[in-house]
Amino acid sequence: MELNIVGANAITYPAMHVWDWRVAIYLFLGGLSGGLMTMSAINYLRPKKNFDSSCSWQITLLAPILLSIGLFFLNLDLERKLNAFWFYLAFKPVSPMSWGAWIVLFIYPLMILYALAALPKEVKAGIKNRSLRNASDAMQPHLLKLAKANVIAGILLAIYTGILLSTLVARPLWNSAILPVLFLTSGMSAGAAVMIIVAKTKETKLFFTKVDIWLIVAELIVLLLFFYGHYVGDAAHRQAIMPFFSSSHEFFPYFLSIVVLGVCLPLAIVLKFLEVTGEHTEELTTSGLLLMNASAVLVLIGGAVIRFAVVYAGQLSGYGGYM
Repeated sequence: MELNIVGANAITYPAMHVWDWRVAIYLFLGGLSGGLMTMSAINYLRPKKNFDSSCSWQITLLAPILLSIGLFFLNLDLERKLNAFWFYLAFKPVSPMSWGAWIVLFIYPLMILYALAALPKEVKAGIKNRSLRNASDAMQPHLLKLAKANVIAGILLAIYTGILLSTLVARPLWNSAILPVLFLTSGMSAGAAVMIIVAKTKETKLFFTKVDIWLIVAELIVLLLFFYGHYVGDAAHRQAIMPFFSSSHEFFPYFLSIVVLGVCLPLAIVLKFLEVTGEHTEELTTSGLLLMNASAVLVLIGGAVIRFAVVYAGQLSGYGGYM
């Protein structure tokens, strides 16, 4: 439910945050889960000589776990938690929350089946539950199809987290067609960052480092377009982004964190590392691994900062002015 109050009594409602940090965590973990689904599937779809089974199956298990944690925080934000079940009694094509509820319902089985299919033989050998082993064996022949489906499902999940906010017209900062694309690129970049951290082989780390470079560049361009779209919009949209550009405002550090911490610094570290290593004919050095992992961690922090900044700043203003 979106509630917009217009009035002049600052004592009655000095600030009104309908959504808080729990929703921001859900949006971040949802986007990250989507990124992990897509990137782990891309890892499998690569040529077999480059496939890294040491990290692929771990990521397929991590994705549904993170999504479950995100949904747990979203459930904490609900005042009447049993009302969530009403979403599954009907499908409303014009309701973004109805779309989200059904997307998650269909994605969960897909994630679990893909995780079962991706389990390597040495891992299955250690599983004592025979039914689980049989399920994994049954899904293994369908791994290619499941990987392709997870690429699409991961994109849908990551982009939905932005659609959820962008359809709320009463909040000018959120009401942008660019916001879902921003959350999509951020989620994919975060997924690539986790792949860099978890991967064991040099080839896989370098591959997803290069992928993350392009995603970070895309994220920076989309972020600039997001602010530009608001700047050339109506007065309410221009006013909505002012907290990010006013040095005297409490949200100015968020903008610095997004640009410096989440985009420019990781990109600079990665580009410098690639420049030094050249054709990558030698094994990765300790300092090289440190730079790559540090860059990946900063990307994750930057992705979380974007969600928190957008969620909280979006509730500062409306078409009636600042709340």
